[in-house]
Formats: sequence, C-alpha cells, structure tokens
Amino acid sequence: MTSTQIPGYLTGSWAIDPVHSDVSFTVRHLGISKVRGHFGAFEGSVVTAENPLESTVTATIDATTVDTRNADRDGHLQSPDFLDTANHPKITFTSTALRAEGEEYFIDGELTLRGVTKPVTLEVEVNGFGDGMSEGSKVAGFTATTSISRKDFGVTGGAAGAVVSDKIEIKLEIELAKQA
Repeated sequence: MTSTQIPGYLTGSWAIDPVHSDVSFTVRHLGISKVRGHFGAFEGSVVTAENPLESTVTATIDATTVDTRNADRDGHLQSPDFLDTANHPKITFTSTALRAEGEEYFIDGELTLRGVTKPVTLEVEVNGFGDGMSEGSKVAGFTATTSISRKDFGVTGGAAGAVVSDKIEIKLEIELAKQA
C-alpha cells in the first residue's frame, strides 16, 4: 500500500472525533436474533506515516458507557459476567502492524478486554481524506470490522452465556481530525 493508492492521503497525527464516530457490537441472542450495542465514550489517535504501512493506531473505550437501549441488560453487561467494568473500566487497542492484501487493508493489533490481551485483526475500509468544516482543517474516515470470541477474553456471560453467542462482531465507524 502506498499513499498514491489512497486518494488525498495525508501524513500526520489525527484524533478520533467522537461526535462523528461510532463504536458498536453485535451478538446473537438465542441463536435467532441479534442484539446491538454501542459505547458512548472512546478516544484514540492515528499517526499516518509517509509509508502508510508504518502508521500506528491506539484507542481506548470507556466500557462503563455500554448502551444496548435496555438499562437492565446494560447493567448486566457491566457486571463480572461480561465486561466487569468495576475492575476493568477500559478496553484498549494498540496496533502492531498494518498490511495490504491486494485492495484490502488490515490492522493487526492487541485488544485488551477485562485485563486479557489477545491479538486481533481489523479489516479496514478507507473512506477518504478531505477538508473539514473549518478553514484549513482536514479529516479522514475509516470503517473497521472484526469478530472476537468473548470466551477468549474470559467473558463467561454467567447464566446468560448459554443464550448469547461466543462470537461478537465489532464495527468501528471512525472520523479523524488532523491535529496541528
């Protein structure tokens, strides 16, 4: 992957714009339907290098802000059965490598959830680089997806674990603002 393959590519330091970004997950319930949720607070940074494959990504999610539009379920997700936010209020991601396979881009990294760190790979869609709303500002957009096994991170689900799938689909819709 070269910067010439990414229209408008810019090097520099970028911060996640939480107002124009979304961190969400989907999990199967009873094997027949999907429950969706979001995290209301997160932050992160990207440093885009001259060689895009040398860029870095870091992110932190406030696990206490989980929102599935059901207060009882949100409380259960914060319990030791799931996220255990009293002991592990943050979920973190740090990239270890970026790579291109043909026209597809991937970010390999380490995800820490409930104090357990495991390797994960995000499949990335580059949505673009462009001008922001204020004069001279620059923005970039990316969509990233991955699936994880909740059991790999010690998430048992308690009694509810029997009706909730092990596989959790994660989707990130990220808008970045270029820093001065």
